[in-house]
Amino acid sequence: MASADPNTHPHAGDPVFDLHVGGKMQIVSTVSLNGPDDLSMAYTPGVARVCEAIAADPSLTQHYTWVPNTVAVVTDGTAVLGLGDIGPAAAMPVMEGKAVLFKQFGGVDAVPICLATTDTEEIIETVVRLAPSFGGINLEDISAPRCFEIEDRLKLLLDIPVFHDDQHGTAVVALAALKNALKLTGRLAETTRVVISGAGAAGVAVAKILLEAGIKDLAVTDRQGVIHSGRTDLTPVKRALAEITADLTGRKGTLADVLDGADAYLGVSGGSIPEEDIARMAPDAIIFAMANPTPEVHPGIARKYARVVATGRSDFPNQINNVLAFPGIFRGAFDAHASAITEGMKLAAANALAELVGDDLHEDLIIPSPFDPRVGPAVAAAVAAAARADGVARR
Repeated sequence: MASADPNTHPHAGDPVFDLHVGGKMQIVSTVSLNGPDDLSMAYTPGVARVCEAIAADPSLTQHYTWVPNTVAVVTDGTAVLGLGDIGPAAAMPVMEGKAVLFKQFGGVDAVPICLATTDTEEIIETVVRLAPSFGGINLEDISAPRCFEIEDRLKLLLDIPVFHDDQHGTAVVALAALKNALKLTGRLAETTRVVISGAGAAGVAVAKILLEAGIKDLAVTDRQGVIHSGRTDLTPVKRALAEITADLTGRKGTLADVLDGADAYLGVSGGSIPEEDIARMAPDAIIFAMANPTPEVHPGIARKYARVVATGRSDFPNQINNVLAFPGIFRGAFDAHASAITEGMKLAAANALAELVGDDLHEDLIIPSPFDPRVGPAVAAAVAAAARADGVARR
């Protein structure tokens, strides 16, 4: 239990602050220490036998330590929720929260690690040096474009799952929700016009997974409009994205231009969209306004023009919530002792989530609730099976 006095902190009486007194997590022993015999086995001298066995055969760490069920939740505090660059100390409550969600919804142990550096090389080196203590790495709230390079290089350097949740967790849940929204509105992926606003970590990952899932007509926008190769201001990540999105359709112009006649809008950018732009979307439109805490389009306005509306908030129907994905993804990866998380594993997670809705599908239920007890096991089973199919499982 937390030792801090819940009645003496500076914000005493505020239920949110009261809940956070002393932090939201603690370490709990899985063994009893009731006397000298217990102590001699859990620690010296008995522990030395286990250490020697692992030194002779490092694979035994998978049996005799917590490593294979433990993920490091790593951030530099530069892109925290909707708060932005608030630094590592202020990011800790979010990372603790993430760790609690891992345990609650996936049975995965997690350790929050907030790094006092924003240097790409230092972050990569630090994570590589920490990696022997963990079965997986969950990168969190690291700003773009550094997050892309950090994840890509860590995937090459490590033989354990590396997953940037701001990218891929969002993408998996958004795809699951979109699959059901397309089903509800009678659309096919290959003929659906999709617009994404925002080309940061989430926007890029959402675009890529939608393409993997069969979407053909996709435009991604940033503050300067549609991302296409004719622009001279693109980062390498955006240029690569242009080549697989707008360059194939020839779409250019502003967000308002590409919303005209679009079937689906997915917002991961913040900001706001004028009502008149939304009004020009196709009939029975799909609007996912996922910015937090303020959606790009208020659901009340979106519902005037769209048949299906989703947000990132819990106080409206159809919450696009990463907690639906990451606990089950790591649970499945750990169950298969996977060396990586593949695109196939992400698609499997999205499909599993979409299928859970089943016959209950309607405009206000296109994605399961995070508290649906089927979510974690279903995602984990699908991910583990995909890991085996993709050749990255080691058990």
